[in-house]
Amino acid sequence: MPATWTVCSRGPQNMSICARATDLAAEPSGMVTNLPRQDRQDPEQQIPAVPLASIAVAFLCVSLFGFGGGIVWAHRIAVERRRWLNEQEFLDIVSLTQFLPGPNVIGIAVCIGTKLRGGAGALAALAGFLLIPWSVGLAIGVICLDYAHTPLLRGMLGGISATAAGLFVATGLRLLLPHYHRPAAVIFAGLALAMMAFGKLPLLVVLLILVPASTAVAALFPADGR
Repeated sequence: MPATWTVCSRGPQNMSICARATDLAAEPSGMVTNLPRQDRQDPEQQIPAVPLASIAVAFLCVSLFGFGGGIVWAHRIAVERRRWLNEQEFLDIVSLTQFLPGPNVIGIAVCIGTKLRGGAGALAALAGFLLIPWSVGLAIGVICLDYAHTPLLRGMLGGISATAAGLFVATGLRLLLPHYHRPAAVIFAGLALAMMAFGKLPLLVVLLILVPASTAVAALFPADGR
């Protein structure tokens, strides 16, 4: 309740004049609690859902421009442009898809779509990644087979392969940047590169060797120092 007090003073002929006043500011909290509190809502409810069409179009671009593997464009669109994921979330998805059968970029599309919109998001990502691009790619592949022996086409494909390799290396370095302050992460990344590039070991063998070792090191020396 608002606070109320009485003010008295002496008027003419020593008559007492009193007045009552109400302090409306005595309890400001009572006034604030009557107002709608938008900040009490669940933060997840304030984030608008990503449209399914946006997910489909994003992975359509990944498939159309993903020469040499779509992971480069998946990172560029999902992390850098749309900001649907941060670097750590994208790296976790890439690590998971390395153990899944099939092309890892399809697994990345499914994981990102599922994270954004659940099962419907996964279907939208697959539809955008597979339907139109694979039809176009099949048609281009048939044409290229007929002219594969021409020097011009071989030179173009060689240039595309070199560019794709450079993009892939750049993406790998960007994924490693958040862990540059952890020597163990840099060492394991170098070991993986050496085992695959110079040791010619299959990816599955490298994962089976390095994943248990890196997991043990991360458990003994956590990132937060605890």
